[in-house]
Amino acid sequence: MKQLVYVFTFAAAVFLFGSGEAAADEIRVAVASNFTHAIKNIAERFTDKTGHKVVLIFGSTGKHYAQIKNGAPFDAFFAADVWRPELLEKEGVALPGSRFTYAVGKVVLWSPGMGYVDSAGKVLEQGGFRYLAIANPKLAPYGKAAQEVLQARKVWDALQGNIVRGENIGQTFQFVKSGNAELGFVAYSQIKKPGHPVEGSFWDIPQSLYTPIEQQAVLLKENNTVQAFLRFVKSEKSRNLIREHGYSVP
Repeated sequence: MKQLVYVFTFAAAVFLFGSGEAAADEIRVAVASNFTHAIKNIAERFTDKTGHKVVLIFGSTGKHYAQIKNGAPFDAFFAADVWRPELLEKEGVALPGSRFTYAVGKVVLWSPGMGYVDSAGKVLEQGGFRYLAIANPKLAPYGKAAQEVLQARKVWDALQGNIVRGENIGQTFQFVKSGNAELGFVAYSQIKKPGHPVEGSFWDIPQSLYTPIEQQAVLLKENNTVQAFLRFVKSEKSRNLIREHGYSVP
């Protein structure tokens, strides 16, 4: 009888350990650079709640799109625009019906120096700076928005000799933060820290000067864990967290 109890206990331990290992999963999610801080917080909360690990791969939306088309092993894609997820859906790469808007971003003109950027963006016409950083308009929606702003202010041609292009909005932010460019167009979410004032000076650009930056996500593979993660992103708690990082949500 005693031997039977030992066998039962051993079997129960193996079952519990084994089920824990089987329950833990890992997913790979490609994410637009501007959404770095918000998605890290969301992924951490998801892991705490479920035990599943979320591997985040950051980069420009254009580069991620090309990688996905070439077979990159991502489970989901959080783009900085609507166009690429829509394209992936039409091309049969993304799962139909999985596409949704998770955030609407804002571009701002920012400098880490206090008083450097005025509240109306007149510094663009006044000059006095050597380098102005923007993300590559061909790859990054925030770069395209920056180009639209400069064209609306009629300084796009005049500033060509001053513009330095980051591959994505993350690199663009580093150009400005490091002082390699005195000012630049960055995502508001990069300078907006929940519960803290913005450091430096910035121009809160009117929405009328650029196309709204609607950001969509799409499912690339069908499995329970990544579907659970997308449901978690859509939850009200996650939506509040996204707002705290400087986005609006539909």
